[in-house]
Amino acid sequence: MKDDPLFYLVAAASLAVLVILMIGIGGFARGGDFNKKHANKLMRLRIAAQAVAIGLILLFVYLRKGG
Repeated sequence: MKDDPLFYLVAAASLAVLVILMIGIGGFARGGDFNKKHANKLMRLRIAAQAVAIGLILLFVYLRKGG
């Protein structure tokens, strides 16, 4: 797995989802102007990033199982 670039791509996509989620939760917890302006956009971005990450995970599993 260490030599597999797709594994690193899956890890990066998963990390991106985590970062977006934490920024969204942090903004929600603080409230205020940032939350009003960016909460919806961040959650939509998180859902899109999650879809990409899940697609990459499924591709990774499919290719490693021999298709």
